[in-house]
Amino acid sequence: MTAQDRIQTLVDEFELLDDWEERYRYVIELGRELEPLAESEHDESHRVHGCASQVWLVAEPSGAAPGALKFRGDSDAHIVRGLIAILLRLYNDLPAEQILDLDPRAVFTRIGLSEHLSSQRSNGVKAMTRRIQKEAGAAAESAV
Repeated sequence: MTAQDRIQTLVDEFELLDDWEERYRYVIELGRELEPLAESEHDESHRVHGCASQVWLVAEPSGAAPGALKFRGDSDAHIVRGLIAILLRLYNDLPAEQILDLDPRAVFTRIGLSEHLSSQRSNGVKAMTRRIQKEAGAAAESAV
């Protein structure tokens, strides 16, 4: 599935929800579906700094395509776990170059989340995105 297909899928899913309260519940539900991290992955090397909540992200080669990455994540906050799930749906199994080109802020605006996130949560999404793009940048450099 291309990045544009992923974006359109998210847009379609969120358009089915009538109001922000339903969207909020859906975000939380997405977070509940995250693959759990091992206890050893809840460490400082996987911690995302710049988030008000505790957030951990793990990056690994996915094998879906040359240079593709898979991310797993966790948080101690339900809504943040849902935001992680959305980011992972956007980024997982994409090649590093495509990860670097994808702007999740535009996606969050299209699905109506940007206007409903607190500044702390918006900053957290930015921090998670920076971390994902840092991992993709490292993967792209090592592939050269």
